[in-house]
Amino acid sequence: MKIYPTHGLTFFISFFVAAVATSARAADGWRELFNGKDLAGWKANVYPDSWAVVDGTIRAHATKESSHLFYVGDGKADFVRYKNFELEVVARGEPEANSGVFIHTDLVANGPAQRLAHGYEIQLNSTVKEKRKTGSLYAVVDLDKSPVDETKWFTVKITVKDRRIVVQINGQTTVDYTEPENVVRPPERKGRKLNPLGGAIALQGHDPTSVFYFKSVRVRMLD
Repeated sequence: MKIYPTHGLTFFISFFVAAVATSARAADGWRELFNGKDLAGWKANVYPDSWAVVDGTIRAHATKESSHLFYVGDGKADFVRYKNFELEVVARGEPEANSGVFIHTDLVANGPAQRLAHGYEIQLNSTVKEKRKTGSLYAVVDLDKSPVDETKWFTVKITVKDRRIVVQINGQTTVDYTEPENVVRPPERKGRKLNPLGGAIALQGHDPTSVFYFKSVRVRMLD
């Protein structure tokens, strides 16, 4: 009886399974923004050495004040605009760490701490000092208790549809907020609004004492 080598068949099966998985992701509309290898498609607004890829994850560790990593795609523009979408981020932090995910934002920053001036921040935070906890829509809908242990991987899902923002942490809804028309914010947060044209997705490196990791960032358009 003749025995045929199986390595070719094994390769074909692996290739077929990978192709089917890729096709399924494309069919359901999700697009991975982080390739797991490098920061291609991403760009820091300041202090680029605050960002690195470590063990297949994006590590955020601000070297000075704060830094934000913007999704820029092919790099032909300063950032990619997203208006109505679902964003899913898988993250974890070191103990006593602060970070965030920004939506509908841009490159404009305020003050020496380089905090982003526009859009909304979904808070990621396990520090005692900061009272706004993970799952908050920062300074708009705030939680005083975190729904997760941030030192373990957790999933943040953010849905933006017209004027409505929904935040879920590990499937638990922490925010369901509809921005009023002609909303007025306090002067120090006047830019905390949705942009009718959409805006950038950005990750936050909060400060030199905080370290966060992101192993998946994916988006699905709702337009």
